[in-house]
Amino acid sequence: MATTATSATPVAVPPEAPQSKPQWATLTIGVIAAVALVIAAAVVVGVKSAVLAALGLALGLTLFHSRFGFTSAWRQLVSVGQTSGMRAHLLMLATASILFAPILAGGVAFFGAQPEGNVEPLGLGLVVGAVLFGVGMQLGGACASGTLFAVGGGNTLMVVTLFFFICGSVLGALHLPLWTSDAITLGSFSLAEDTGLGYFGALIVQLAVLGAIGFAATRWTRRRGAPPAGRPPTSRGWWRILRGSWPLWVGAIALAVLNAVVLLTRGTPWGITSAFVLWGSKALQAVGVDVASWPYWQGERAASLTNPVLADSTSVLDFGIIVGALVASAASGAFVLAKRLPVKVVLAAVIGGLLMGYGARLAYGCNIGAYFSGIASFSLHGWAWGLLALVGTWIGLKLRPLFGLDVPKPSDSVC
Repeated sequence: MATTATSATPVAVPPEAPQSKPQWATLTIGVIAAVALVIAAAVVVGVKSAVLAALGLALGLTLFHSRFGFTSAWRQLVSVGQTSGMRAHLLMLATASILFAPILAGGVAFFGAQPEGNVEPLGLGLVVGAVLFGVGMQLGGACASGTLFAVGGGNTLMVVTLFFFICGSVLGALHLPLWTSDAITLGSFSLAEDTGLGYFGALIVQLAVLGAIGFAATRWTRRRGAPPAGRPPTSRGWWRILRGSWPLWVGAIALAVLNAVVLLTRGTPWGITSAFVLWGSKALQAVGVDVASWPYWQGERAASLTNPVLADSTSVLDFGIIVGALVASAASGAFVLAKRLPVKVVLAAVIGGLLMGYGARLAYGCNIGAYFSGIASFSLHGWAWGLLALVGTWIGLKLRPLFGLDVPKPSDSVC
C-alpha cells in the first residue's frame, strides 16, 4: 500500500479502473436463463412466483452493481473503523422501516397475502448462531446474499462456500430442536406490537436510533482516520446503470424498496437460507435419507419436501439473485472463473460455509432474513442478531490470517 492514512493526512480514493467490454456469450446465456426462470416459475406456480423470480433478478443486479457488502462492511468497521458500508446499512434499514411500517400496519398485500414481519424469538440459539455466522462470514468471504451474487458473478471460491453453506444449514436443521427448547429460548419481541407504540410510533423510535448510530459512525471514522473504501471499475453516464458500479446509497435504497415489494408479493420479507436447507434436504432424500422424519420438516414445512423446488418462494428468489448477478457481471465484463485456488483459502471457505449455514438455522436467519428483514420488521431479534454478528466478525478477523486471508490495516491507503 502506497499511502498511510492518518487523521492529519487525508487519503484520496484512487480513480475507478476502466470498464471491461461486455462478455456477449456469457451475457446471452444469462439473459436466456433469466427468461427461462421467470417462465418456469409461472408454469410451476403462477404469476405470483413469476413476479418473485423477477424480483430475485432485480436483487441480483442490485447486489452486483452496488457491490453491496455485509461481510466487508463489518470487516472494515471492526478492523479499521471505516463506516461507509455500515452507514449504507443504516440508510437501507431506515428506508425499509419506512416502507414496512404502513404495509405491516395496514395488513394488505398483493395476491391476497396477509403481510407478516420477521419477528423471531430471543434465546441461546440466537446468541450462538449469530456469532457463528459472523465468524463464518469472515472466513467464507461473503454473507448469504454475497455468496449468491458472487456465485452468479463467476467467483469459483464462492461455489465452495455455497456448497458447505448448504451442508451447514442441513446440519443446523437436524440439531434445531436442541437449540429451541423452552429452557433456553425466550419469546419474540416486536418494538411495534409489544410496546404499545404501534408501527408508526416504533418507526419514529427506530429512525431516531438509526440516526444516532449514523452520527456516531461518522465521528468514529474521523477519529480513527480510517483508510477510504475502494471503488470497483465502472462506466460513465447512463451506461453506469447497466455496466457500472452504483453508489452504495443507491444500492441501499434499491434493496429496501425491493424487500418491501417482496413483502407485498408473498406476505413475508426477503430471506435466503431456508432454501439452502430445502436444497440439501432434498439431496439427502434423493439418496435415501429419511429427512421427512426430522422435527424441522414437520407441520407447515412438510409439503416443501414433496413439492417442486420452484414451488418454494425463497428458492425462486435465490435462483433469481444468482442469474441476475450473472447478467450484471457479464454486461460489466467482470465474469471471471478462477482456475487455481490456494488450499488454505479453500479450507477457510469450507469452514466459513459450515459455520454460516449452521449459525443461520440456530439464529432464525442470516444477514438478510434476521438482520435486514428482522430490523425492518421492528423485531428486537434483528437488532440482537446484528450486534452478535459483530462479535463474530471480531473473532473471524483474528482467525483470517491463519488461512492467508488479508485484514485491512490503518496504514493501508484503501481498505
